[in-house]
Amino acid sequence: MSKKKTSLSCDWKKPDSRSRSDKNTHTKNKGKLYKYRSGSLWQGIKTEKYKPASQDWAHVIRQTLIGARGETTKFHLRYFEIAPRGYTSFELHKHEHVVIGIRGKGLCTVGKKNHPLGFLDVLYIEPNAPHQLKNPFDEPFGFFCIVNAKRDRPKILHRD
Repeated sequence: MSKKKTSLSCDWKKPDSRSRSDKNTHTKNKGKLYKYRSGSLWQGIKTEKYKPASQDWAHVIRQTLIGARGETTKFHLRYFEIAPRGYTSFELHKHEHVVIGIRGKGLCTVGKKNHPLGFLDVLYIEPNAPHQLKNPFDEPFGFFCIVNAKRDRPKILHRD
């Protein structure tokens, strides 16, 4: 039995033609560097309110680092910072998130369990899990939050 040899090529070839939508995506979607500046904020990115004013949260700011300026990623990367004694809303939703501590320390309640978070600790929060992040400490608590670009709105829960 003879085996036929096949040749493999690693040469990159320029596509013969690109569709109009590919051209538009590449025109709008350009790489960009956002430089970190002191105070755990990034140049060129607005600081946003966490959510509309409410009694369900306190002392939280956010920056959408990736996902708000025409990027075509399937995820958004956001930075949140909770001031001392601040907290996010207690909520649940169908989408998942990944939380990565990068400044100070905080607590994340998922269901009935409390998870302490510090520098570079990573927490996966599964879909439909009630959760809340808190900062009972004297220093700001900052964290990255990675979520799906297409996601549902959270349902705010009230503690009894």
